Amino acid sequence: MWKVKRMSAYPLRATAAGQPAGFLDASIAPTPRISLQAFCETAETAAAVQAAAQDRRMTRAQVRVQMGGIAAAIEAFRDSPTPTVILLETEKRGEDLLHELGELAEVCDVATEVLIVGHVDDAELYRQVVRRGVNNYLLAPIEPRDVLRALSLLFRARGAAPLGRIVAVVGAKGGVGASTVAHNIAWATARDLAIDTVITDLDLPFGTASLDYNQDPPQDLTDAVSAPHRVDPGSIDRFFAKCADRLSLLAAPGAIDRVYDFAAESFDSVIDALRAKARCVVLDVPHIWTAWARRILVGADDILIVAAPELASLRNAKILTETLQAARPNDRRPSYCLNQVGVPERPEIMPADFACAIGGEPLAVISFEPQLFGAAAYNGQMIAEIAGGDRAADTFSRLARTFAGCAE
Repeated sequence: MWKVKRMSAYPLRATAAGQPAGFLDASIAPTPRISLQAFCETAETAAAVQAAAQDRRMTRAQVRVQMGGIAAAIEAFRDSPTPTVILLETEKRGEDLLHELGELAEVCDVATEVLIVGHVDDAELYRQVVRRGVNNYLLAPIEPRDVLRALSLLFRARGAAPLGRIVAVVGAKGGVGASTVAHNIAWATARDLAIDTVITDLDLPFGTASLDYNQDPPQDLTDAVSAPHRVDPGSIDRFFAKCADRLSLLAAPGAIDRVYDFAAESFDSVIDALRAKARCVVLDVPHIWTAWARRILVGADDILIVAAPELASLRNAKILTETLQAARPNDRRPSYCLNQVGVPERPEIMPADFACAIGGEPLAVISFEPQLFGAAAYNGQMIAEIAGGDRAADTFSRLARTFAGCAE
């Protein structure tokens, strides 16, 4: 029989109203470099596995889907090596299912991970297949998120700390205050919710996080990116500057003595290390459209687009929302907030009209308060530090709670 590495009771799914199945689950981690072969009996299950294979979290996995169920798997592996994971759909139950699993075990490597998609909601059957080395039993019909969640549980080390959630904040255009919003959300998450948080400034040449937090870190993000082989959860904190008890900063260099043309995957190891290190990672993403910036946005657990109430922001926010939603079909839709609302004598698009064009209400509407925000920037402080209880400070605290509520 197969070696049982991890077992997880998972024959039922919980669905939040209006959200995809599994929305209230823990953050689903990206799948490591694996090979997965699925042997399905129904077109619906095959389609769900194919859709999961196209998900952002499966970019490092090789997936092959075919029909025939367990019988086809037995024939396929008589003379061929088995992949890292086998996913099998079956409509059988009882001794018939257990007999087929016994035959399959004779042709499979002992280290092969096995997931079953069954059509029988039977706790005793679940216990029997798990005792025979099956890692998980998924109850059909399944959705792409069910496959992703099962794989995430499969490769999460027993006893490991929960993975952190990645929140990417990006401006619909330059100058809308996205960095200010990101920095204050990170501060509120750490201070108000007592969650270990890392704010990461990705605006490499012109980032302002070190100024906003009044820090002068000896190392910065490019030091970590330039040495990916030395970056892991145990060492990533040497690049941090401590801003508060539960808040750390991974700063941008803020220098233009070089160019920052990185490959799309250059930040992967850093973000993986941050996810394992902190419960919440807020990414301050600059308003650019490069391969690495797109990859970071697509790979985030939640996206917040910051827009001003004017036409260019509306157009760009709509484009960003539609593009990122299409690239993330199994994730929550990107959110947005309106910032700098109420500039005197400036014609503005009303929030209701903005919502009608985007297709959803803003998470927050932040008023234009130049004295308050200017004083905070000048003093290197957050809004809550100089005006605790102010409406803007309450807004950032509410945004922090909104995104933290999506985590475990």
